[in-house]
Amino acid sequence: MARRWAQVALVLVSHSRALAEGAAEVAGQMAPGVLIVPAGGLDDGGIGTSYARVEQAVAQASADGRAVVVLTDLGSAVMTTESVLDMADAELADRVRLADAPFVEGAVAAGVTSHGGGDLAAVLASAHDAGGTFAGWAPGQGDAASGDGPAVVDGGDAPADADGVVRGSAVLRNRLGLHARPAAVLARALAAYDARVRVNGANGASVLELMKLGAQQGDRLDVVAEGPQAADAVHRLVTAVEDGFGEE
Repeated sequence: MARRWAQVALVLVSHSRALAEGAAEVAGQMAPGVLIVPAGGLDDGGIGTSYARVEQAVAQASADGRAVVVLTDLGSAVMTTESVLDMADAELADRVRLADAPFVEGAVAAGVTSHGGGDLAAVLASAHDAGGTFAGWAPGQGDAASGDGPAVVDGGDAPADADGVVRGSAVLRNRLGLHARPAAVLARALAAYDARVRVNGANGASVLELMKLGAQQGDRLDVVAEGPQAADAVHRLVTAVEDGFGEE
């Protein structure tokens, strides 16, 4: 049976085949339900961008009616992609967007949003937002506080404040802290809920903002959520944290 992919695919255009394939591998680990097609290097394996390789990648990514976000590494990759899109028919061109975003961070952010069910506009916005996520950040920054912290909220039964806000907290147990994989797990999980979730002030739906917290084993994550499914979202998050994301 053919695999079902998310509705928005990614194409990664780089001057280097190894760079495109490596970025696709990293983003794919964060967003396994998204079709990510690398288009790197020249046909002979040299450094450069190939019109034919980009055209083929866009065709593969857009098959079965999928929308596509294209990320590029350098200026001439942008020009090659724009040439491909200029020659595409109107129906395909309407489903493809070229992102002005950092290559790897943008691919990860866009992939996680697509995996969570985001549409073309949402996936493109996530790629763009990735450009400013780490500005002014130094390792160890964030609002994570060490200590045992208060007890975990009881998920779906968590009472909301008078203003409709649901709160909870959990202490990180996994040895490596909130690194890329668990951050992606949280972001993908929260995307399924009709709720706006903040984790120590960071957007819970953004893998890069969660990673920016630099939260380590023993740090406390304080969760604030609003929306119709806020309590369920809090329960899902604190349960994942308390379970250590399935890591040793």
